[in-house]
Amino acid sequence: MIKQKIDWSMILIPTLLLGILSLIMQKFPNDSKITLQLIRELLGDKLSSYYVFIALLFFLSTIYLAFSKYGKVRLGDEEKPSYSNVKWGMMIFTSTMSADIIFYSLCEWMMYAKESFVQNRYGGVQEWAMTYSLFHWGPIAWSFYILLAIAFGYMLHVKGNKKQKFSEACRPLLGKKVDGILGKIIDLIAVIALIAGTATTFSLSMPLLSSAINDILGIPENKWLSIAMLGAIAVFYTCVSLFGMKGISKLATICFGMFLMLLIYFFIFGGAQTYIVESGIQSIGNLIQNFVGMSTELDPLRKYGFVQRWTTYYWSYWMVWCVATPFFIGTISKGRTIKNIILGAYSWGLAGTYLSFLILGNYGMFQQLVKKVGILKLVSADGDYTISIVKVFETMPGSKFGLLLLILTMIGLYSTVFDSITMVVSTYSYKELKVGNEPDRKMRLFWAVAFIILPITLILTDSSIYNLQSVSIIAAFPIGIVMLLIVFSFYKELRKNNGKQ
Repeated sequence: MIKQKIDWSMILIPTLLLGILSLIMQKFPNDSKITLQLIRELLGDKLSSYYVFIALLFFLSTIYLAFSKYGKVRLGDEEKPSYSNVKWGMMIFTSTMSADIIFYSLCEWMMYAKESFVQNRYGGVQEWAMTYSLFHWGPIAWSFYILLAIAFGYMLHVKGNKKQKFSEACRPLLGKKVDGILGKIIDLIAVIALIAGTATTFSLSMPLLSSAINDILGIPENKWLSIAMLGAIAVFYTCVSLFGMKGISKLATICFGMFLMLLIYFFIFGGAQTYIVESGIQSIGNLIQNFVGMSTELDPLRKYGFVQRWTTYYWSYWMVWCVATPFFIGTISKGRTIKNIILGAYSWGLAGTYLSFLILGNYGMFQQLVKKVGILKLVSADGDYTISIVKVFETMPGSKFGLLLLILTMIGLYSTVFDSITMVVSTYSYKELKVGNEPDRKMRLFWAVAFIILPITLILTDSSIYNLQSVSIIAAFPIGIVMLLIVFSFYKELRKNNGKQ
């Protein structure tokens, strides 16, 4: 009986908290926004070094593991990986990069262009806006996923743990305590953090999807259209999830193809090839030259507050997504060595991410800085970039085709990501679930619905981008502690067994 296998506390408590939080935010929208802002200022300003420390620890750990003796450790007994390199790479990228990568690729340079921290540096917006985009979506960001993916993969394929949960990954350090209340708290923190991460992702880029549909079909653009699209995407990825890992694999291939088509469309037909290539090479070179300084920048005098507003947010954003995506990467990496996973995930992840930012972002900058289109003037006072992004598309030949491709790509990326996270979070709802066994379809359907409740609330309350980011920063604080426990547990297990079963 499935009811006997379910861990009801992992369903009822998050659902209850989600319901209460949604009701409070709808009943007291202004007070909720003020509260989010105050908590964000406390965590982001006073404890920014906490987030930076975790980021550096994760990045340096992946480099160490890849080139140490532990890099040869294979996850599982199989000599041949479960998936080919190409299919594995596409699944990693499409299951970790939601539609927000397109949203940020198109408008992140706009966010930094208005920052005095960027304007006052030598080279200004041209040199530093794209550099910071590559930094915030670069090696440090991917190290969060990669290190935890290795830890979970080792736990699943080498140690053979039956519980696919955050708490189980802490067992080497906490022992039997993970079977009690402490383990429950760890897993509840993980699930709640994931709900916060998905809420931020959906709420940020859903208005862009609605605006694109309005431009093509003429449907009035409002919050209800965004909510309708949110529901439609939930139905779509729920239907795909019924096919299990095979469905995710096939959809990943299709989505990756559409994503590449969007990039090719802008690069070939945008007329900015020279600018995109030259600006891209310059930004990558600038990042390499300044990587150490950017990684440790904390602005102790708070002269600009750029690190607190942006770097802290991005590290938090990636941290809350670490609840699901590393488990998924670890699951599909059976048969690979630790070194292969680290170098492969960095290669696929950075290649796809950087291509997106260098082509889409640089094209927008080309229109602003060279063609003088005035895209920045279209950004609203509360930080809504939707109109600006649509304007970028309108400068392209066949803009309707581009917007249609945008819609299809965003829906596809949303679906692959939420296929993978509903698969993973559903495992938290079981007392035990052996590796290779997939959660019941009803359980995945439940979480598919649960994941859209908070985004709908944030859309209805007209939360600004600042408040949406605050949700991730707040949720990342406790999950950061759990992530550290997992890393220390993994190192302890490696040293204990010398990397062997």
